[in-house]
Amino acid sequence: MSDPSFDDDGFQTDDAFQADDDLDFPAPGGFNRPFEDTPAPPLPDPLGSSPQGYGQEAHAPAPPQPAPVERLPVVQGHPDPLSFTPQQSFNPVGDLMAGAQSALGEISVPRIGIHVFGERPDTLDAATRASQDRRLSRATTLVRMGGLPAAIEAYQHEPTPALVIVESSAPAAHMIHDLDQLAQVCDPGTKVVVIGAANDIMLYRELMRRGVSEYLVAPLNPLQLISAIGGLFNDPSAPFVGRSIAFVGARGGVGSSTVAHNTAFAISDRMASETVIVDLDLPFGTAGLDFNQDPLTGVADALTQPDRLDPVLMDRMMVRCSDKLSLFAAPASLDTDWDIGPEAFEEVVQKIRTTAPFMVLDLPHSWNAWMRTMLISADEVVVVATPDLASLRNAKNMIDLAKAARPNDAPPRLVLNQVGVPGRPEIPLKDFANAMGVAPTLVLPFDPKLFGQASNNGQMVNEVQAKSKAAEGFNYLAQILAKRDLPALPAPTAARPAPAKKASFLSSLFRKK
Repeated sequence: MSDPSFDDDGFQTDDAFQADDDLDFPAPGGFNRPFEDTPAPPLPDPLGSSPQGYGQEAHAPAPPQPAPVERLPVVQGHPDPLSFTPQQSFNPVGDLMAGAQSALGEISVPRIGIHVFGERPDTLDAATRASQDRRLSRATTLVRMGGLPAAIEAYQHEPTPALVIVESSAPAAHMIHDLDQLAQVCDPGTKVVVIGAANDIMLYRELMRRGVSEYLVAPLNPLQLISAIGGLFNDPSAPFVGRSIAFVGARGGVGSSTVAHNTAFAISDRMASETVIVDLDLPFGTAGLDFNQDPLTGVADALTQPDRLDPVLMDRMMVRCSDKLSLFAAPASLDTDWDIGPEAFEEVVQKIRTTAPFMVLDLPHSWNAWMRTMLISADEVVVVATPDLASLRNAKNMIDLAKAARPNDAPPRLVLNQVGVPGRPEIPLKDFANAMGVAPTLVLPFDPKLFGQASNNGQMVNEVQAKSKAAEGFNYLAQILAKRDLPALPAPTAARPAPAKKASFLSSLFRKK
């Protein structure tokens, strides 16, 4: 960006603020305060005793800066090398958007009304795109043209919502005068955000003194607007919320659950981070088998009583697979129809997110209201496919839908699994990627011996062969999704030995409870 007032991500820099010694403000009014004529504190004296003096730069709060995302090479276990590199990505801003998104943190805006009165076309476009974001899904947003004068006119005859965002390109004194008029028609408790054209610290101070909640400088991008709104309504006392990662298969049998479980194990084992696996394939979930667990309770019990779910009950429902890995297993029972609404899934998943920094959702290959909600609301989406025509069609539909429903998020990750099956015709990787419009993040080779041994033993690939290509691939995928570097040496792990001297694997599988 050529304008030095903004960094590469479109955020304002503190150096961009310029002082204006010639401001002439009218008598102050204010928002969120009684509108009687009370004396306001005087403006700073141009020859005041401050070491910096009047008009010097002040460090106003700036939006969070996105952490840089390191580009890593594509891990490939297939004998034929891929003919493209991450530098030839189909979406060059994907990693940048992912970094900016992670810098925002968890933003949850309550069910409020938001009115935006813009003047510039790009501001109206940014507000419209922000209103479609998953983080503002519960809020009702109305975008109008006309700026600050239109807001004054509108609220002469209608009540104000919880948040009003107004844009004004007028000079500072004129803007303050208009804001005083807006204050007279605003309901008590209404928050006001002003979008202006001047990077002026004295104007910023005056707006804050008059009760304006935030001041932003155009041009804006949707993430800036979302960050500003979230900062006004986020509850500092709210419990910690971890990062959610959703895995879904393009069709049945592509190994989505295997990839999800091994990646979650890599996050917990190699990065020593608390991780929770939630198996949402209620009738056919395999997480319990993959980790050699047979819990009496699980995610189904939580979904049937979401109102009663608290930390104590969640701890009872979860089973510990290792020191850092916990599991909400599926019942794998066909005795129930599992007719559960999307609201229950959303409430339970949101509560589980408070228990660990990372939550891995193992989604089934099905399509309904709650499945769509889980896929769109996740922080990261990973689509697992095999190089065949059915996977190509389904994966493309899923990725296209996720891109449209998550316009301000990085595109979903694509994992190609079971590449190189002997005797099976496959779509070449380059053609598959070109048709998808997304470069695969990970390509896993077909290795029936390794994966079969791990599955039969109830272990992960990292436990069976830590130096295999597949194990390296899962470590790499975990590093990307967690946005953390792997330690130089393997983290200490309490390996779970294979079941020893049991009657038989099948007898433990079908034993009666």
